[in-house]
Amino acid sequence: MLRDFKNKTAVLTGAASGLGLECARIAARLGMNLVLVDVQQDALDQLVSELQPAVQAADSQVSAFLVDVSDAAQMAHLAHRVQADFGAPHFVFNNAGVAAGGLIWESTAQDWQWVLGVNLMGVAHGVRLFTPMMLEAARQDPLWRGHIVNTASMAGLLNPPNMGIYNVSKHAVVSLSETLYQDLALVTNQISASVLCPYFVPTGIHQSGRHRPADRPASQASLSQRVGQAALDKAVSAGKVSAAEVAQKVFDAMMQNQFYIYSHPQALGAVQTRLEDIVQARNPSDPFAHKPALGDALRQALRTKA
Repeated sequence: MLRDFKNKTAVLTGAASGLGLECARIAARLGMNLVLVDVQQDALDQLVSELQPAVQAADSQVSAFLVDVSDAAQMAHLAHRVQADFGAPHFVFNNAGVAAGGLIWESTAQDWQWVLGVNLMGVAHGVRLFTPMMLEAARQDPLWRGHIVNTASMAGLLNPPNMGIYNVSKHAVVSLSETLYQDLALVTNQISASVLCPYFVPTGIHQSGRHRPADRPASQASLSQRVGQAALDKAVSAGKVSAAEVAQKVFDAMMQNQFYIYSHPQALGAVQTRLEDIVQARNPSDPFAHKPALGDALRQALRTKA
């Protein structure tokens, strides 16, 4: 477990907003060297300026990189720079993510490439590039400790309707993370992993479409996608648990070697129902059983002609 953070190195993707930004603020206060990764140059510059006083006070360093985490070459270049400038990172936060909704058959090939590219392959690139560095550092020093945290979602443990493409990406991150945890346990006691499963937290992810690359353009939004976007805007904006609170849970989990990190533990009842459906071979339960009016409104909206 990673307990001593001072003068250690943190690599954080999606660092310029939401959970990445709040984790960067905590890491700066703890005296870590920071590698901030995002696709928003202006927001990165602003964050570096904000953190500079804390970094200077701790005699640590901060670097910012404009990187599309879905791009294998860009991520390889990032890993090379991290190795050269800081050595193996002690904390890797594979956090960059985007959101998209709508009925699953209405997602285009470009939608799948964009969402899976960022949400899944961004995590996969972080794991495959930084884990070998960390393992080598652990082999060189029996006191070296490291931790990898991958951001999934409660949508990685559930399957809410009208969010299919996002659900798929986050289920994959949960599976990747659980496997990573088990694989690390086979080869070392010095590095571990966690998966972060936030529910509706005000992070700005509902506005991620503005960062969509030109080579994966969005088509004209369907009725279900418009309905899904409106619901996501409302749910994320109304979230009662702050990104700062969830970021603190990330650091607490690393210190306690806790694998599953939840922003809203009260949502686990729905996860239990899903698992019971699987074990008992039941058809999937109604996700709106406790809020039937919400389900009725969604069905009515989607059965109304545009």
